[in-house]
Parts: sequence; structure tokens; C-alpha cells
Amino acid sequence: MRVVLSNSSGVPLYRQIKDQIGAAILSGGLAEGSALPSVRALARDLRISIITTNRAYTELAAEGFIATVPGKGAYVLALDSALVREQLLRQVEEGLQTALDAARRAGIDREELIQILDGLMQAENEHA
Repeated sequence: MRVVLSNSSGVPLYRQIKDQIGAAILSGGLAEGSALPSVRALARDLRISIITTNRAYTELAAEGFIATVPGKGAYVLALDSALVREQLLRQVEEGLQTALDAARRAGIDREELIQILDGLMQAENEHA
């Protein structure tokens, strides 16, 4: 598992860790039962605070992605389909918000955005 952090992204480090591990789980890159590095090992490898890595793991556990077993480590849980859908919906919303912000800056109105989205979906359907 590879986690890449950016101090200049504006996103807190714990969130970058949480998001990258969560994305790896959602994509199947980290399978059910896979062991994650210990909090200490990940903190050492990333050269960050144990508190930061612990917060990322705590949030991943709270969201149902991982389970932590005292003395044994953290493991990837089986994903619940509703959880997967919710996480993917959140990603779509974030992407659409980014696109909406760019459209606003470019002066693109609602109708043009809908045309763009329709075109993208049509092209996707043709490739499926």
C-alpha cells in the first residue's frame, strides 16, 4: 500500500491518508482481510505524527472500512454495498462540485453543463 502526502494541498494529512486508503479499499486494491501497516509503522514511513495516522485509522474504522484489533493491527473489512454506494456518491458529488466551480469561472450555464454531461454519458454508453 502506498500513501502519498502533500503538505501544500490544503487537505489535512489525516484526511489524505483516510481518503487514499478508503479509495484503495473501494477499488479492490486492498482486499477484505488485508492487513494494514500499524499506526506506528505508517507514521514512521510517512514521517508524520502517530496522532495523525491514528486519526485516519479511527475514521476509517468509524466508517466501516477497517477493524482494529488491539495487539494484532488493522484489517480491511468486507464492504457493505450501501457503504460502497455512499462513498462513491460522495466522490461523485465532490467531482461535480469541482466541475461546477470551474463552469462558474468559465461562465458556463446550467443548460451547457447538462449538454456536456449528456454528451459524456452518451460517449460512455457507446464504449460500454
